Amino acid sequence: MKRFYKETAVEPAVGGFRVLLDGKPMRTPAKAVLVVPTKPLAEAIAAEWDGVPDKMEINAAHLPLTRLAATGVDRVVPRRAEIVVDTAKYAGSDLLCYRATTPASLVKLQHDAWQPLLDWAADRYGARLTVASGITFVDQPEEAMRRLGDAVAAHADLALSALYNLTHTAGSLVIALAVAEGRLTSEGAFAAAQVDELYQVDRWGDDPLAVKHRDGVAKDIDASARFLALLEQARLRG
Repeated sequence: MKRFYKETAVEPAVGGFRVLLDGKPMRTPAKAVLVVPTKPLAEAIAAEWDGVPDKMEINAAHLPLTRLAATGVDRVVPRRAEIVVDTAKYAGSDLLCYRATTPASLVKLQHDAWQPLLDWAADRYGARLTVASGITFVDQPEEAMRRLGDAVAAHADLALSALYNLTHTAGSLVIALAVAEGRLTSEGAFAAAQVDELYQVDRWGDDPLAVKHRDGVAKDIDASARFLALLEQARLRG
């Protein structure tokens, strides 16, 4: 589908703000009117659509904030409890809890990048996760899992959409929560999520497919972090 509209705008609506394309409310793939809780987020979504060149095919990959918002409306709202569980369960196999045994340089790199985040989660949520070395799976403490589940459930629907996407992309609920809480920037989250991959690149070099994959991961993490920050502005201003 090519660009079919000339102008974008934002206006107040019940529950927040909606984006207009040539004066008509934007709708999600499920045909719901897209309403977001903050004006900055609505303006950022409008800017995505305004940035589509004339006669250019509209590509969802170029509209990451729109995609996250639409997912929140269409999928998270009717399946909230399920999404909370699916997000929280990542704590049971969180990337940060599984460490290499060799070489020593990688062991140190993982510890320096990941242990401060696990310590932060323990202090912030009272959730002390167990660290394992090698490929042995470790069962996490039930209390830690419950507390992290509560932290996930505390997010509103649209924030939960971004939190799930960030958790899935990073392979770590702790990284995702750290971004949502402002403990990590998107760049910091990417670096933490890619410790092993970047270590291998440093040792053995890179290849085009790996570069393309990492670029996609970085863009996904950045979009989720930006989305959460734009949502947070509602609370800060309120």
